[in-house]
Amino acid sequence: MTIREGTIEEVVAASQHVPELVNPYEELVYHERFQDRPHLILVAEADGKIIGFKVGYDRYKDGSFYSWMGGLLQAYRGQGIYQQLTAAMEQWAAEKGYTHMLLKTRNKLKPMIRFCLSQGYYVSGFSEHPDPMESRIYFRKELGL
Repeated sequence: MTIREGTIEEVVAASQHVPELVNPYEELVYHERFQDRPHLILVAEADGKIIGFKVGYDRYKDGSFYSWMGGLLQAYRGQGIYQQLTAAMEQWAAEKGYTHMLLKTRNKLKPMIRFCLSQGYYVSGFSEHPDPMESRIYFRKELGL
């Protein structure tokens, strides 16, 4: 398994196979979000195919790097691959001078909530939704500590 910088096309194709990503974004949305903003696309590749990805960009222009989108194919979970993608993004962001990482997830995605907490992220906010399972939980992690 290798981690490398990837393309929007690779991420869009891989996102079709991540069950948590209902109605995954198309290429145009990625291009719109990245317009004139530093960004990073990381992919995990094994046996010639993309098995996971993590995508982030400078969303707020406040010293934070926003980890926007990520996923890992079911067959490759529990092997530390997503943790490696996350660590690689954090290292890249720190090297670029970002002071902290931000991300958000939905209340229904319990494995992601546990993952964030296990990686040193802390809850920094909450956005209520009429369906409690769709409520957003915001996480933050200081870089370079």
